[in-house]
Amino acid sequence: MEQIQAETKWKSLYRIAGFAAIAMLVIIPVQILVFVVTPIPVSIESWFSLFHNNWLLGLIHQDMLYIVSNILVAVMYLGLYIALRAKNESVMTVALLLGLLGIATYLASNKSFELLGISNQYYAASTETQQFMLLAAGQALLSGWQGTAFLIYYILNGITLVLISCVMLKSVIFKRTTAVIGLISGVLMMIPSTAGTIGLVFSLASLIPWYIFSILTARRLLQISR
Repeated sequence: MEQIQAETKWKSLYRIAGFAAIAMLVIIPVQILVFVVTPIPVSIESWFSLFHNNWLLGLIHQDMLYIVSNILVAVMYLGLYIALRAKNESVMTVALLLGLLGIATYLASNKSFELLGISNQYYAASTETQQFMLLAAGQALLSGWQGTAFLIYYILNGITLVLISCVMLKSVIFKRTTAVIGLISGVLMMIPSTAGTIGLVFSLASLIPWYIFSILTARRLLQISR
C-alpha cells in the first residue's frame, strides 16, 4: 500500500511521458516522408539555396524535427526511470544519465539555425569575397553536423536503450515482449548511421523495433498514469 501511495505523485509524469512518446511517434514518419519527397542537398551551395527558397524545409532537412523528437525522448526516458527505478535504481540512473548526455550532445552539435543565418548573410553579401568566406563558414558547420558528437549521441542512446530493456526484463510493470523489442533496437542503434552502408542498414533496421517499443511503452505509461 505504501509503495502504491508513493507512486501516486508521479501519475502526471507518466501521462506526460506517454504523450511525449506518442508525439515522437508522429514526428518520425513526417521526417521520413520529407526525406523521401525532397532530396537532401549535397553541397553547401545547394544548402544555402534551399534555405533561401524554403527556410522551413531547410531546417527540417537539418534535423529540426529530430531535435524536437529527441526532447520528447528525454521526457520518455524520465518516465521510464521513475517507473523502473524500484527494480534497479543503479542501472536506471546510469541509463538516464547516458541517455540525457547523448541527447544533450546531439542538441549541441546541431547547427541548423546557424546555417540558416549564414545563408541569409550569403545572399545579402555584396562581394564575391564575402560570399566565399560565408561558403567556407557554412562548410565548416556542415562538416561537424554528423561528426564526433553525432557518433557519441548514437552510441550512448543505444546503450541507454539496452540498459532500460534489461531492467524491463525483470520488471512486472512492462511486458517481456516490450523489453525484448527494446533490446533488439538498442543493439542495432549501437552502429551509427554514419558508419557507411552497414551503419545505414542498422540505422534503418533499428527504426522498426524502436517504433514498436515506443508504442508499447507509451501505452503502458498512460495505463500507469490512470
